[in-house]
Amino acid sequence: MSEGNTSLRWKLSWQLSVTFVAIVALLIVGLAFYGATVLSPNLVLEKKVSLAMEDAIVLDSQGRLEIRDTPGLRSIKSQTEGLWYVVATARGEMVSYGQIPASYADLAPFVYRFHEADIRGAADTSEIASIETVYSAVGEVRIMLGKTSGTDWAVPVLLVELKPIYLPLLGLTLPAIFLAVPRIVQRSLSGVNDVARRAAAIEPRSRGARLPTKTVPREVAPLIVAFNGALERLDAEFQKRQRFLVDAAHELRTPIAIMQIRIEGMAEGQDRQRLLKDVARLGGTAEQLLDFERNDLNEDPFETIDLVDIARMAVADLAPLAIAAGYEISFHSDADKLERQGSPSAMTRAVSNLVRNAIDHAGNAGMISISVSADGHVEVADQGPGIPFDQRELVFEPFYRVTPRSTGAGLGLSLVRQIVTNHGGQVLLDSGTAGTKLTIQI
Repeated sequence: MSEGNTSLRWKLSWQLSVTFVAIVALLIVGLAFYGATVLSPNLVLEKKVSLAMEDAIVLDSQGRLEIRDTPGLRSIKSQTEGLWYVVATARGEMVSYGQIPASYADLAPFVYRFHEADIRGAADTSEIASIETVYSAVGEVRIMLGKTSGTDWAVPVLLVELKPIYLPLLGLTLPAIFLAVPRIVQRSLSGVNDVARRAAAIEPRSRGARLPTKTVPREVAPLIVAFNGALERLDAEFQKRQRFLVDAAHELRTPIAIMQIRIEGMAEGQDRQRLLKDVARLGGTAEQLLDFERNDLNEDPFETIDLVDIARMAVADLAPLAIAAGYEISFHSDADKLERQGSPSAMTRAVSNLVRNAIDHAGNAGMISISVSADGHVEVADQGPGIPFDQRELVFEPFYRVTPRSTGAGLGLSLVRQIVTNHGGQVLLDSGTAGTKLTIQI
């Protein structure tokens, strides 16, 4: 995965958080603006006066109610034109300030009976009054207040008043989002993760492989469908190529056989030997190509096979070729019989290709050793120059040759790996200056 890929969990978490905060902010601001239109125009003044009165209301030396002219109260008086208020206690004490409107003067003795009030809209006056409860040093008092002119913006006050609503909401919801979103995403994308694992398991020759769409979200399904369409098109093109190669390999057999017969009828000499060798190489390449594609079809049914017998037969068949090329050849087995399930023809080709590879690339000198272990390993070792470290994996690629001018089509080891993989095994390579060892593990 590229380092530039953003985590969907993190992306959804912070985007949902930002969205939620924005919605809450819009809701709170909207409520504040709405409250500013329906609540008392004296709302800001109520808060200012109530806060100032908490410190200003005291009892004098004789125990009577007194309003001290504190700095806070003086500031409010200087900034508010036509300010008036009446402070009353439940004992009937009352202190007033400013010019009380005539329409509210008769209400002053009864202020202590109200907890809170918003007084406006009467037919005979446009004056607005408010009654608030204040808890001061002398206890609970009621204040009726108003002003003759001026307006204050109530929205900031309402935003502060609404803090008990939106701050706990944000404090609880934002952590919940970061905790819940990863779990929701993980559960929602569990099908996608399963599809990704299946996609990673698709091999180049896994024809007919398709990814499921039922377990993925509907939004992701078109991508899976498109990927399956690409696999289907690749399968179709692969089958065309395979049919062509198989047909071409079959068609080459006849002219190669005719050429060999005609060359064998030639008089003895270097040209005849050279042509026979070239025809044999061409025929071997055609057979390897046919085996490569035929093995990919994997049509041979599995049966019980004896790895010891297969390895022994390969050595017997290829020993004359190895000796003629200048090698010594040996065979050893830890067991008399080693049975496995597999294709006898395919496994014979695999072991024979390992021995042929050693004959072709071990430098025409030294020992070629074939051994079978009791745990099911078939090993072919030579004493050749070895394979460079950076090419040890490449030698299993089709048509790759360590030495560009070397004989062969570069299909031998690729065919071996393909056959062994079809049998659920693996091919191990160990190479150095002392030689190369290839092991089939079944």
